[in-house]
Amino acid sequence: MTSHRTPNQRAAKHSSFSSLVLAILLISPLLLPAAEPATLAPREKYLLLDQRLIERTENAALRLGTVTKHPQNPLFKEDQPCEVRFDNLYANIHFDDRAQLYRCWYSPFIVDPAVSTTPAAQRATTRYQPHDREMGVCYATSRDGLKWEKPALGLVEFNGNAANNLVMRRPHGSGVFHDARDPDPARRFKLFARASESVRQMAVAFSPDGLHWGAPTLCPEINVPGDTHNNAFWSPELGKYVGITRMKTDQRLVARTESADFIHWTKAVEVLRGDRTNQTYAMPVFRHAGVYLGLLAIFNTQTDRTHCELAWSADTVAWHRIQPGTPLIPTATRRDAYDWGCVYPAAVPVVRENEIRLYYGASNGPHTNWRDGFLALATLRPDGFAGWTPQNETKPAVVLTRPLPATGKTLRLTADVSPGGWLQASVLDATGTVLAQGRRLTATTTDGVGLDVTHPHGQAVRVRVEMHHAKVYAFAFAP
Repeated sequence: MTSHRTPNQRAAKHSSFSSLVLAILLISPLLLPAAEPATLAPREKYLLLDQRLIERTENAALRLGTVTKHPQNPLFKEDQPCEVRFDNLYANIHFDDRAQLYRCWYSPFIVDPAVSTTPAAQRATTRYQPHDREMGVCYATSRDGLKWEKPALGLVEFNGNAANNLVMRRPHGSGVFHDARDPDPARRFKLFARASESVRQMAVAFSPDGLHWGAPTLCPEINVPGDTHNNAFWSPELGKYVGITRMKTDQRLVARTESADFIHWTKAVEVLRGDRTNQTYAMPVFRHAGVYLGLLAIFNTQTDRTHCELAWSADTVAWHRIQPGTPLIPTATRRDAYDWGCVYPAAVPVVRENEIRLYYGASNGPHTNWRDGFLALATLRPDGFAGWTPQNETKPAVVLTRPLPATGKTLRLTADVSPGGWLQASVLDATGTVLAQGRRLTATTTDGVGLDVTHPHGQAVRVRVEMHHAKVYAFAFAP
């Protein structure tokens, strides 16, 4: 905050008129920052990447989590007649709890004359020049999320045959999601996409089961070309659907629209951009632990490759990137790897008890040239999207939260602790008085007991975490 000299000091240098003007400016409510609420609403869990929670840090830096690419990658490839070119895949994965089944909707180019007429042997000397393409929506299932089947559904004709896994033809960059809150069973599954390659308008469609889809409804009021991985979701905080799409100026931009009924939408507006070299290509968004996270595909126009970064938002409007330029899911360094060229994050992660599954479209070649496409998987530790760790590793770091409602008697922490490291939590009241201090934790923990808290239920408290050779991701108050 800017400091100001006292009126007496200013009077020594300025006229009484200037002093009067200064005094008016200093007390004007238009110039004062809006006061932040004393506490945030209670949550089951607090992700510390949400910087609304943070009051102060010492020697602490927010760093991305570390993904592990699955040893069985790639999980599936282009092996069906209608999978002419996966391109960016644009996968949407939903785990059906009732059926205990992973379900995937993805969008390959099912018609791509450049691919169909250029033999693989000629591609080293011939540039990929796409034309007259058509995208479709294909469907795959898996019991374990690793071994996938592409059922012959008999729903959509392709090359005179319906024995394929297509559920729809023509939509581009389809986002598909299961909407359990919609009371109309015919609208249980929703699609948000560009209508087709030739109709450059956004559209929506509905399905009772994710397989049988009604005709798309055009939404021209969104007013963007939408040539990206479009995706949509319900925001409980806003009481509206939010659509994430793309617009273009001199670069690709992430755009946002909203709707109360999933049919009538607002005009899309820009919410995030990179720069002309590192462009924001797509961003599947999901809600996790009371905050919105965006899996941001960054397209480098110089290297012609794409990787995945991370952004967060409190309201789906204002977005904040975490370690811009640093991938959450990187491309491979080995030139012959399945994901050397591009990584396109799927919508959305599957959160399991012991890990977070980040599926992604992978390709072994550059974005604008020949490449083979695949579905692949990277995993994170629970709540491990990003955490605080010492900036100078020779000294401990401290993270202190703003006042938060303590709705339980036990503080549970999620953190990684390296050999020889430790982490210790304290709970303070609004005046800074220590109410409780836990023992030092010397091992990695997920929802591990940090300390017992004695305080009136619901009292606003601050949480202080000190760490050395450790990284803290989240905490929760438990009964």
